[in-house]
Amino acid sequence: MVHQYKNNGYNILLDVNSGSVHVVDDLIYDMIPYYKEKGLEETVNLLKDKYPEQDIREAAEDLDELIKEGKLYTEDIYENYIHDIVAAKKPVVKALCLHIAHDCNLACRYCFAEEGEYHGRRALMSYEVGKKALDFLIANSGNRRNLEVDFFGGEPLMNWQVVKDLVAYGREQEKIHNKNFRFTLTTNGVLLNDEVQEFVNKEMSNVVLSIDGRKEVHDYMRPFRNGRGSYDLILPKFDKLAESRNQEKYYVRGTFTRNNKDFSNDVLHLADLGFKQISVEPVVGSDEEEYALREEDLPEIFAEYDKLAAEMVKRYHTDKEFNFFHFMLDLTGGPCVAKRLSGCGSGTEYLAVTPWGDLYPCHQFVGEEKYLMGNVDEGLKRTDIRDEFKECNVYSKEKCRNCFAKFYCSGGCAANSYKFHGSINDAYDISCELERKRVECAIMIKAAEAEKDEARNEEK
Repeated sequence: MVHQYKNNGYNILLDVNSGSVHVVDDLIYDMIPYYKEKGLEETVNLLKDKYPEQDIREAAEDLDELIKEGKLYTEDIYENYIHDIVAAKKPVVKALCLHIAHDCNLACRYCFAEEGEYHGRRALMSYEVGKKALDFLIANSGNRRNLEVDFFGGEPLMNWQVVKDLVAYGREQEKIHNKNFRFTLTTNGVLLNDEVQEFVNKEMSNVVLSIDGRKEVHDYMRPFRNGRGSYDLILPKFDKLAESRNQEKYYVRGTFTRNNKDFSNDVLHLADLGFKQISVEPVVGSDEEEYALREEDLPEIFAEYDKLAAEMVKRYHTDKEFNFFHFMLDLTGGPCVAKRLSGCGSGTEYLAVTPWGDLYPCHQFVGEEKYLMGNVDEGLKRTDIRDEFKECNVYSKEKCRNCFAKFYCSGGCAANSYKFHGSINDAYDISCELERKRVECAIMIKAAEAEKDEARNEEK
């Protein structure tokens, strides 16, 4: 499968199954739809009124060389052994999302967690439950040494002492069991202070800081319960924390909605404030919600991604350069084959733990009793749910089979699929459209950066 497209002046070919990317001239770009199926002579006949015959034949030699090298028109070799990959995967848990607080001090309009309640009751995780969760992770991690724990909410800083105590417990246990904990924290910043910052910088491998962008956008979507905005309170704290981490190992993470379809301005607002690690993601909501994205919004959103990509190319190798999470693409290494085929590992390698110790496939399934998998006292009881997620991959989803982006999104979010279609083996269509656009932009950025690097090297 070859996906071809034009973006910001580049003619780009993505050979889907090999991952090879080619920036080509107009002639080769126009040959691609015909050459493999129709052969050289028919391709010459189809394009001879547009290009000289000799040029077409010379271009065909270049195409033949790419085909010979396994970089063009390659066949899909993964579907033949996806079942072997699935069968070989051992039930090892490597990451937990600890819902340290089912409570929040903000009232974000788009919150899937219902202000932290998750279809249930407000609660804070006790140290005892958190300790059992870490014990569960260690016991079910097999030979894996590196383990990840994300302190999530609601708002984790509303249960800060337990966060600190659990980190201390984890550090004790990693020495005993030869494990290495990578702790992360997601916070809205309201309770962030110097003591929290010092601890986070010592113990947290990554920090996610929730801010939606421009003040008017953020304050409308992320107010306090009395309606007052939170932007002015959190921005100085986030700026201080990002600088204290040398602009690394954190993200400012926002959500764009139908109210700010011009979200590239929010990304650039954060970049111009000095933040270097930025993620602004599309909201997921049903059509009944006034803020939800709709199919008719897609052209406008696509244009925003193109605008943002062009601006990032412009800022490359300047002091205004920044990373945008959804445009970060590794074209040389990237994730392993199993990860590319099956995604984030929710329900198998990654689980969420509620304040009272229940286990769910991920944070977005919390409260869906159908997907209650067990608890930290008795362990994983619903292995059938784990097996269902284990079998979920890009070949179990009909919408993914012929999609050029399938090895980058790995089939998309299972929770979104369930929310909109009642099955984890489907896909949320708007997310699919946006993912395809982001992949196209990310590849274009790589091509433009390579061109700039080459020009710089020639000048030296």
